[in-house]
Amino acid sequence: MKNQPNGNVSNIYKLEGRVPVGKAVPFGLQHILAMFVSNLTPITIIAAAGGLEQAEIAVLLQNAMFVAGIATLIQLYPVWKVGSGLPVVMGVSFTFVTVLSTVATNYGYPAVIGAVLIGGVFEGTLGLLAKYWKKIISPIVAASVVTAIGYSLFTVGARSFGGGYTEDFGSAQNLLLGTITLLVCLVWNIKAKGYLKQLSVLAGLIVGYIVAIFMGKVDLSVIFSGGIISLPHFLPFLPEFHPGAIFSVAIIFLVSAAETIGDTTALVSSGLKREIEEKEITGSLACDGYASSISALLGCPPVTSFSQNVGLVAMTKVVNRFTIMTGAACMILAGLLPPIGNFFASLPESVLGGCTIMMFGTILTSGIQMLSNAGFTQRNITIAALSLSIGIGFTAASEMDIWHIFPEILQSVFSANVVAVVFVVSIILSLLLPKDMEIQTLE
Repeated sequence: MKNQPNGNVSNIYKLEGRVPVGKAVPFGLQHILAMFVSNLTPITIIAAAGGLEQAEIAVLLQNAMFVAGIATLIQLYPVWKVGSGLPVVMGVSFTFVTVLSTVATNYGYPAVIGAVLIGGVFEGTLGLLAKYWKKIISPIVAASVVTAIGYSLFTVGARSFGGGYTEDFGSAQNLLLGTITLLVCLVWNIKAKGYLKQLSVLAGLIVGYIVAIFMGKVDLSVIFSGGIISLPHFLPFLPEFHPGAIFSVAIIFLVSAAETIGDTTALVSSGLKREIEEKEITGSLACDGYASSISALLGCPPVTSFSQNVGLVAMTKVVNRFTIMTGAACMILAGLLPPIGNFFASLPESVLGGCTIMMFGTILTSGIQMLSNAGFTQRNITIAALSLSIGIGFTAASEMDIWHIFPEILQSVFSANVVAVVFVVSIILSLLLPKDMEIQTLE
C-alpha cells in the first residue's frame, strides 16, 4: 500500500488504504454486531411460516451468516460490474418478510427459494441496465427516499430497544438494558479521544452484553450447541417455481432496489461527502440481486444493503474498505464456526436497540441534509412534501384499512412500506411536474 507497509489507523476515514489489522478488526466487528441479530430474525419468521423444523432453521441461520459475509465482500471488492466498491454491509432483508411468509404458507418453503432465485436474477439484471433508467432517480427523489428510510427505521430501533420479538417486550429489564447501552455509547462518544471515539457502538455492545449476562438475559449454554466446525449446506431445499409467488417477490425486489439506492446514496453522501456515481448504483443493485440468488441456493431469503450500517457510517465516518472487510471475514467465520455465530446471535435485542436507536436518527438527518443539497425550490418542496406525507400518512393509516380497495398484491407491497410509497410517489411527481415551476427558495 502507498501509505505505510503496516498501514495507518487514520485511513479508517478513507475509502482506500491499509489499516493495521489489530486496529481494523474492532471497527469491522462493530459493523457486524450492529446488524447480526437483524440478519437472522427474518429467516426465523419466514421458515416458521413454512413449517420448518428447528434443525432445518439452524442450518439456514448458519448459511445466512456465510452468504452475508460473501455478499459484503463482493460489494467491497467488485467482481466485474457486480459490487459497488463501497463500504456496504449486506444481510438478510426484513423487506421480504411479509411476502415470503405468505409464499411459504401458501406454497411451501421450496417455493420461497424458487421465487428468490428468479427475483434475484431480475434485480441484478435491472442493476446492470441502470444507465438506461438512472436519470429518473433525481437528487430530490433520492433525498426523499433516504429520509423515508430513516423514518421507517425508528420503529425498528424502538422494537429492539424494548427487547425485540420476545415475550417480555417492554419489560423494565429490557428498557434498563437498552438505556445502559445507550448511555455507554453517548459517554464513550463524548469522552474518548481520536479514532477511539468512533468505537462508541462497540463499547456499548460490549458493556451491554456483560450487563445482560449478569441480568440473566444471555443463555451461554447454546454457544457450543452446534459443534465446532460446520460447512455451509448447498441447496438444503430444491427450489419450486410458482408464477404467482415469483411475480409477488419480483415486485418486492423493486422495492428493495429503491431502498438500496437510498442506502448507497446516503452512505456516499454522509461518509464520502460526494454524489453517488452511476457505476456504484449499478454495482450495488447487481450485487443485491445476484447475491440474493446465491443466497437462495443456500436456502436463504434475499440479502440486501443494511441501513443499520449506513447509520453507523454516518455516525462514525469510518468508510475504509479493508476495515469493513475484516467484519465480513468475521461473518464468514461465524458461518463456518457455529460457536462464533451462536455467540454473536446471543446478543440481546435490547442491547442492540440501545446502539441502533441513535444510528437510525443519523440516517434521517442525512436525508434532511440531502434535501438541503438538492435545493429548496418550489418543485423540490412539492415532491418531498407530498411524497413524504403520502408515504408516512398512508402507511400509518394502514391499520384503518385505507388500502382495502386495492388488489392484495399492492396491499402487500405498499400498505406497511413507507419507503416503497415515497419512492413511487416521488418518481411520479418528478416525471410529471414541469421543470420550470416557479422557484421559491426558503429563507
